[in-house]
Amino acid sequence: MLRDFKEPGRPRPDLVVGRDEVLIAAREQLARAGSVLMHGPAGIGKSTILRTLAAEYTESARTVLRCSATESESHLPFLALADLLGLVIDEVSDRLPAPQRDALESALTGRGESTLQRDGLALRLAVLSALRALAAKGPVLIVADDLQWLDSASAELLGFAARRLGGMPVRMLCAARTATDPQSQEQDRHLRALPPETLAIRVNPLTKAQVAELLGHRGYTGLPRSTVRDIHRTSGGNPLFALELGRALAESPTPPRPGEPLPVPTSLRALVLNRLDMLPVEARRTLLVASTGARPTLALLHAAGRRDAEAETAQAAALGLLAPEREGPGVRFAHPLVSAALYAEAGAQERRAAHAALSTAASDPIERARHLALAATGTDPAVAARLGEAAAVARDRGAPSVAAELGLLAARHTPADAVPGPDQRRLQAAEDAVTAGENDLARDIAREVLNRATEPADRVRAWIAVIESAGQSIAEVDAAYPQALTDAGDDPRLLALVRYQLAWRALVVEGDFAEGHEEAAHAAQLAERAGDRRTELLALAFQAHIETLMGHPDAPTTIKRALKEPQDPHVACHHNGAGAARFRWLLMSDQLPEARKTVTALLREVRRRGMVESEVHFLRYLAETELRSGHCGRALDLARESLRLARDTGIGEGSSAMLTALAEASGGEVDRALALAREAAEHAEANGDLMYLSRALGSLGYAQLVAGDAAGTVQSLRRVRELEESLGVTDPARGRWHGDLAEALVRVGEYDEAQDFIVATREHALRLGRESVLAMLDRSEALVRAARGEQEAAVRQLTSVQDRLAKLGHGLEEARAAYALAGLRTPRPGPTSYDEATRLFRRCRALPWLRQAEQAMAAPAPQPPAAPAPAALDALAALAATERQVAELVMEGATNREIAGRLFISVKTVEATLTRVYRKLGIRSRVDIVRLTAGHRTN
Repeated sequence: MLRDFKEPGRPRPDLVVGRDEVLIAAREQLARAGSVLMHGPAGIGKSTILRTLAAEYTESARTVLRCSATESESHLPFLALADLLGLVIDEVSDRLPAPQRDALESALTGRGESTLQRDGLALRLAVLSALRALAAKGPVLIVADDLQWLDSASAELLGFAARRLGGMPVRMLCAARTATDPQSQEQDRHLRALPPETLAIRVNPLTKAQVAELLGHRGYTGLPRSTVRDIHRTSGGNPLFALELGRALAESPTPPRPGEPLPVPTSLRALVLNRLDMLPVEARRTLLVASTGARPTLALLHAAGRRDAEAETAQAAALGLLAPEREGPGVRFAHPLVSAALYAEAGAQERRAAHAALSTAASDPIERARHLALAATGTDPAVAARLGEAAAVARDRGAPSVAAELGLLAARHTPADAVPGPDQRRLQAAEDAVTAGENDLARDIAREVLNRATEPADRVRAWIAVIESAGQSIAEVDAAYPQALTDAGDDPRLLALVRYQLAWRALVVEGDFAEGHEEAAHAAQLAERAGDRRTELLALAFQAHIETLMGHPDAPTTIKRALKEPQDPHVACHHNGAGAARFRWLLMSDQLPEARKTVTALLREVRRRGMVESEVHFLRYLAETELRSGHCGRALDLARESLRLARDTGIGEGSSAMLTALAEASGGEVDRALALAREAAEHAEANGDLMYLSRALGSLGYAQLVAGDAAGTVQSLRRVRELEESLGVTDPARGRWHGDLAEALVRVGEYDEAQDFIVATREHALRLGRESVLAMLDRSEALVRAARGEQEAAVRQLTSVQDRLAKLGHGLEEARAAYALAGLRTPRPGPTSYDEATRLFRRCRALPWLRQAEQAMAAPAPQPPAAPAPAALDALAALAATERQVAELVMEGATNREIAGRLFISVKTVEATLTRVYRKLGIRSRVDIVRLTAGHRTN
């Protein structure tokens, strides 16, 4: 009989965000009949995880004992013990010796004067005996939350029993509050109340992406990413604090302005204000100055006029408001929330005084300007100029997010008749926000300017910000293009800006390469006439990109034009600039070392400049280069980094998921590759992005091929073929999926289609000189030949292919050629024939492919099939090679799985092949195949 006392409310699974590692570790420990202690600071999510695990393991326990201590009751002896055993005492009391029973009943009921001093041994033995009696009837699960408030008597008794339960089926699942500092070993004292070998798991803060997910689960959606960033920073990744801050923002009638902190709700202020009230007034003012500074130190506080900073910070540290600074003489708050609550509690005049003090004390010009702005009120041309200069410094340092904040502060202090005016400063801030990947902020600024701007230049600039902040979802801002054209009028400079954006729209939304090429060329001509070199360079780079995909012979010439001086430093390293176009050309031309060198330099520069969107793209480009080179482990690391950054910023998620799917299928987990590829395809479909839809489906087809789903590969890559034909993509080096489609067609028995496709693709590859594509097509053609019985020719062709791919530096494709060759060489495949393939796959760290090769090595060599009867031979003569092999194995009585293993194909491919066999032989089932042989034998 299952007993569960003091059942708490059901856990909410949607709140368990970012805790997969914690849950997995705890589950593994509990599955081994071990005990778990989760620990971490208040609000970090321990209780939520505890409830989730308790709900999972309640069904496997006969008895569940629970207790949850509180601080106000921690002085009451035996209270936790009463929670745990109070409702089961009747069930076990008759199994306890009288002295133990009396002592335990006295402690649980409060009758008598039982104490640990008087009845210590009897009580200890009674708790141990009670747990043993319960465990004798079935597994026991003890769930204890907030161990730090456990009364000392209960903690001592529980620890005594826990150390002596031995192999009894008693598990403990507990949670305790420990210090914020991860270096603290505070959990050790709690482990004394738990069984030996208990696993202690620290629950760490959430990442920014996890905080965003948590806020979304609770309905706090639509928050700008910059706000989510501030919530994460202020909460320190604490989920309780993050949710409270999100609630406060949702309830606030106006969002905080740039430079202002988040509103801190009373519920969180109460956590620290009681300690703040214990500080003298001057010490509190010193802490306010510290909370206002970006990197407070004692020297900075002295320079800001806080003469007794040492003594006052020491007082704050004694109250737990400040933490020791291990890396230098800085002043560090115990938690970011302390600083936020202190600042939120201060009055406006106190805040301005603190900023004014730091505007002269800070050594960094950016920080001085920011404090000057926050100390001032109203418009002030001098303050606005200082802020504009500071924004330029931040931009040059590679801190566009800081530049955007400073630009908005500058706009606030800029008089309406100043040059540049408030809207020009806002638009620069919007452009900085786009560079920083803060697209929500950029869009909001641009929309605000459009609501009142009348100057065509300002309006066009704002429309461009709206379009660029949409990222790859430009279909969502389709209405902006005609309005931008109207505002541009006849001005060639403004028209060039809009035509460049229309070129991207033609490519991404319409999938029309010809129109995109025409718009880009028009934009370049207009920009050249207007003397706008920046827009001209971007348009030329785009034109070169289109020409490369179209297989246009002018592509190298256009790239050279885009690389000519003078250059714009920002465009030169932009992901849509000439450097990126040149990288793509190098990669498609099999110049892998030069492509790696180019993209590595671009990545280094955009990181220096803080160009987040370009960083996402260049990480992906470098991963693709390493993947082509056969460095699958390195490619996987880079792809995952790109995907993390994309999800953190909301930039390029679909394209990063696509590339990560390819990397996972080559060097990671195939199931994850399939999931990511489908996610990328769904993302592209939702955005109406036909260009990336074809790439995403290409990655899905490859992942399906690695997973053994040849039929799925054919379905996905046939659609890629249709999409690229409609788009006008003729260069097979763009996605390099053509060899995979041909190989999959061979696996499903469509040899004629495979050969026709290889011939058609080879024409384009020969025209463009795509050597690696030609080699991969030859590899697939060798498989067609082998399937048609041309074994020796297939072996010769594959041997040549492997050598050519090795010389080109395509390590993974070289290994795949060796793998295909191992399956064709005579004698029949066996362990030694796969040695070369496994060596090459291991060198590439191509783990999914390596597993396939190792399975092939481990498979027993297939026995020669018994010769079928002559009538059966006549019937089988009409079948293709693979179809005949499958039919012969069916005649032997092999199952579909056994056939798949012996022929090194998937079960789905066996099933598809059998369907064709039935159709060609005019039969309905595998039984009819067997009857072909049996019928002849009975005649």
